[in-house]
Amino acid sequence: MSVKPKISFENLEVAFASKSDAELKKMYYIFATMNNNLAVSLGIKLADLAFALKLPINGIMKKTMFGHFCGGESIEDCEKSVNKLAEYGVKTILDYSVEGEGDEESYEATKNEILKTIERSAGDPNIPFAVFKVTGLGDFNIMTKIQEGQKLSSKEEIAFQKLEKRVDELCEAAYQAGTKILIDAEDSWYQETLDILVYRAMEKYNKESCVVFNTYQMYRHDMLQRLKNAHQTALDKGYFLGAKLVRGAYMEKERERALKKGYLSPIQPDKASTDRDYDAAVKYCMENIQTMNLVSGSHNEHSNLLLTELIGDYGLAENDERVYFAQLYGMSDNISFNLADAGYNVVKYVPYGPVEKVMPYLSRRAEENTSVAGQSSREFDLIKKEMRRRKIKNN
Repeated sequence: MSVKPKISFENLEVAFASKSDAELKKMYYIFATMNNNLAVSLGIKLADLAFALKLPINGIMKKTMFGHFCGGESIEDCEKSVNKLAEYGVKTILDYSVEGEGDEESYEATKNEILKTIERSAGDPNIPFAVFKVTGLGDFNIMTKIQEGQKLSSKEEIAFQKLEKRVDELCEAAYQAGTKILIDAEDSWYQETLDILVYRAMEKYNKESCVVFNTYQMYRHDMLQRLKNAHQTALDKGYFLGAKLVRGAYMEKERERALKKGYLSPIQPDKASTDRDYDAAVKYCMENIQTMNLVSGSHNEHSNLLLTELIGDYGLAENDERVYFAQLYGMSDNISFNLADAGYNVVKYVPYGPVEKVMPYLSRRAEENTSVAGQSSREFDLIKKEMRRRKIKNN
């Protein structure tokens, strides 16, 4: 019996196969800039100012940050990215990345746009998931009040009922379309209210298969236990648990609020603790894969390798529909494309929306790349290595 060679994320020919020399060069300049904290900070401020002054910078953004990290301004614009990724076995999640403007009209508009992504994914194996943020559909202040046990006004009650209806409408639409839907994690001070909505949807739509997925941020020190509790509830009530694992995205904000309000921070004491719990969560999901589905949303090479090993250990096919790897568009192509090349299920989050309205998303991506230890420098090093490899090959 032949032993399957261990997957390597150092195979740059596979990692950058979808990029022309010109595209690789553009990536080089983008990540060279992102490798500089001062340039990132200044660039974000200048872009925000330009949009505030209504300066015509959309074209520049489309050729740089927006063009690299987003699929376009509309679902139609994203088709090129969807098809290009599919050529290399990588699937797509259409991620409408416009943040709500805090009124019922914008919440309804966001819901309608997410419905379009569900319609687009129906029957298309290259778009296996839809996704949404609950804060795009309703007021987080109301969710916070509920979590804190405060009484809502009659107006707030009505607003929350509308939010509940929107969440259910999207989950039902995914169920009817035969697709799956991921619900993003958010701030801890209203996450429990959000969880109630998600688990209610799971109980309705996850009876026969896994349709609705909740997201677990493992940089919270209580999240591993919360995942296990959610799974036990799913077992007790007879539905499949959909679990998307991430390390987390709101660490500084969480710590600042905890300090300001005088409660224990929900964030892990250090990165090693987050990594430990993330990998423990991956193992837990794989141990219980008969009753749950897993989407591992990680840019960490060790965690991705661990999951490939567990898939083998449990005798699953590489493309078992219950297990997906997920990364963000424009990042960690060495992970995504090598996993897909080895036959695993891989999805890229492909954000889209009007350029100026996606700026908060792009700002977070840029800041995360500079704040996550070595992330942008790792990307930058790989790009430089691939450029050198191509140069040697062509000489």
